[in-house]
Amino acid sequence: MSQTVDRALSILPLLAQGPADLGRVAEALGVHKSTALRLLRTLHEHGLVYRQEDQRYRLGARLFALAQEAVENLDIRGIAHPHLVRLGEQTGHTVHLAVYEEGEVLYIDKVESRYPVRMYSRIGKPVAITVAAVAKLILADLPEAERRALAAKLDYPMYTPRSTPNAAAFLTELAAVREQGWASDLGGHEESINCVAAPVRGADGRVAAAMSVSAPNVVVTADELLALLPLVRRTADAITRDYSGTTPPKDTA
Repeated sequence: MSQTVDRALSILPLLAQGPADLGRVAEALGVHKSTALRLLRTLHEHGLVYRQEDQRYRLGARLFALAQEAVENLDIRGIAHPHLVRLGEQTGHTVHLAVYEEGEVLYIDKVESRYPVRMYSRIGKPVAITVAAVAKLILADLPEAERRALAAKLDYPMYTPRSTPNAAAFLTELAAVREQGWASDLGGHEESINCVAAPVRGADGRVAAAMSVSAPNVVVTADELLALLPLVRRTADAITRDYSGTTPPKDTA
């Protein structure tokens, strides 16, 4: 990388910590004030930094606009799809990707299994929010007040004897999911179907989507499916890296 470009880019994380004057920028870069001023002027011309009345510099509005535009144009489905296909090929099971929109968790992508048994799920279809593993992961990441408010207004249909029965049980499960960083649905929606899920995170560390692997228990047992969790989590981490440009923290569990 060009030394000039490297120095200019080094100014941005410095100013992200707060406004700084010319002397502080020059000191941080290890250059003369005239060099720092030239770099700051160039960044200012492009709207990436702004000179305040007190002569200190801060990040410019153009930088925030570019960041917001980049985030809005990220297609998480397009980024995730090759990873989902690869996971489907590795496991042979059904793979889903889901996001949270306006109080519902929706499937936005699906890779079918290799065996004749097919899961009844469709892209664009809301999941069973109180039992689905992807829903638990996404909702567990909501602020506590929002989680409680949502849990209080949900219905809790007993799809099977393993379904979540009420708001208190749901909140307890969400707390456990938040702590462990993954989720499962072991016969909670359909007695014959098991599922494990892992989160996809954005650059802010928040859960942006959730992906899962599902299979009927006539193909694999619940324990055999849970044994795939490390692979599922590695896939989710790979999607996170491609989507957010950040590396998820290593699993210490």
